[in-house]
Amino acid sequence: MPIALEEILETIRMTEVEHFDIRTVTMGINLRDCSSDDLSRLKRNIYDKVMRMAAEHVASARKIESEYGMSIANKRISVTPLSIVADGYHTDDFIDIATVLDQAADELGVDFLGGFSALVQKGYSLGEYNLIQAIPETLASTKHICSSVNVATTLAGINMDAVRLMGHVIKKTAERTADKDAIGCAKLVVFANVPEDNPFIAGAFHGVSEPDVVINVGISGPGVVLRAVQESPDDLDMANLSDRIRRMAFKITRAGEFIGKKVAQMQNLPFGIVDISLAPTPIPGDSVADILKAIGLEDVGAAGTTAALALLNDAVKRGGMMASSHVGGMSGAFIPVSEDAGMIEAAERGHISIEKLEAMTSVCSVGLDMIAVPGKTKATTLAGIIADECAIGISNNKTTAVRIIPVPGKDVGNTVDYGGLLGSAPIMSVSQLDNSLFINRGGRFPAPARGIRN
Repeated sequence: MPIALEEILETIRMTEVEHFDIRTVTMGINLRDCSSDDLSRLKRNIYDKVMRMAAEHVASARKIESEYGMSIANKRISVTPLSIVADGYHTDDFIDIATVLDQAADELGVDFLGGFSALVQKGYSLGEYNLIQAIPETLASTKHICSSVNVATTLAGINMDAVRLMGHVIKKTAERTADKDAIGCAKLVVFANVPEDNPFIAGAFHGVSEPDVVINVGISGPGVVLRAVQESPDDLDMANLSDRIRRMAFKITRAGEFIGKKVAQMQNLPFGIVDISLAPTPIPGDSVADILKAIGLEDVGAAGTTAALALLNDAVKRGGMMASSHVGGMSGAFIPVSEDAGMIEAAERGHISIEKLEAMTSVCSVGLDMIAVPGKTKATTLAGIIADECAIGISNNKTTAVRIIPVPGKDVGNTVDYGGLLGSAPIMSVSQLDNSLFINRGGRFPAPARGIRN
């Protein structure tokens, strides 16, 4: 379906008051052909390919911004999971490779580079294990690098050994970046059913089934959807309210695809997908939480919150799928605590808890995101939170994830402020009940029966 310029101009007008923007244009780069058994050659191959492929990425995005008046908040790169590219290398080697990628990202002017990643839902290779061990030092010593580890799928079940290990890795990452309120943990996410074409950081990586180079785009439109809900009469029934949200999601998806294709065309590259996730910011009026309140809740956490989120998520997906044949990534509504002004306020008032957020992740597009917890939280407790999210993911055949920040020296009642899009987060209470026997059993958590689909 051709996209009329008039549609784009109508949507661009939304940017002035509803904070609509293209959250990210992410270039995915396949690094598998860079592999070498010589570390120096491997690093040179990686640096040369990233610099060559992404040489015009930021300039192209800026030119499209200027031409169409549409803000692109972030210009990013994702690469093939480095555990695949450098399988067999040692932990220190992975840190060296990350340093080279960080240098490339800095010289190219991109905001973040994702792909310091491993897919270990069924077990480890030597390279995957060593990469995971390198995560704390890598995130402490680099500026742009982001990391993700997939520990579960509906087909494979949950790698509980990896879940246990990631609890310790998160703790070590927090300790290595304690001087910055554990900001390293904001660049680390643990997944179940990770998508291979996700343009959003920290989980972005270039999947093995992707083309050599591709442009994926992620949009953001909570403020636009909020206006559509606020302008609806209070007696509008659920079906018609869903229809209003769907129509707005259609418009912003069309705009996102248009901009993404233009950036791809300017670089003579293929366009991949548009991720239609509603990615909030700490700016007032750009909040998923505010949409849930506009639907009819006093605040997030009220009875009915999960149902309201399910309505919103489904309507956004319906609108996006009608607007584009190439919807991908995670697509839906994000509920990060620190990055959403309404969620921050709800957490400060004590209206939401981690347990309520966990229930909400059963219907949102990802999982527990940007949640700050006391620094004393045990590694086994973090692993248990990861295991719970994985169980929701594999049982519902959906993507779930955990991006949690145990802030050293901070406890419930304190707040951490990361600035920018990462926002601020009140330290949330976590259960202190012992779960170590459960976590230390290890092994493979069986795949659910629904995983057998042949």
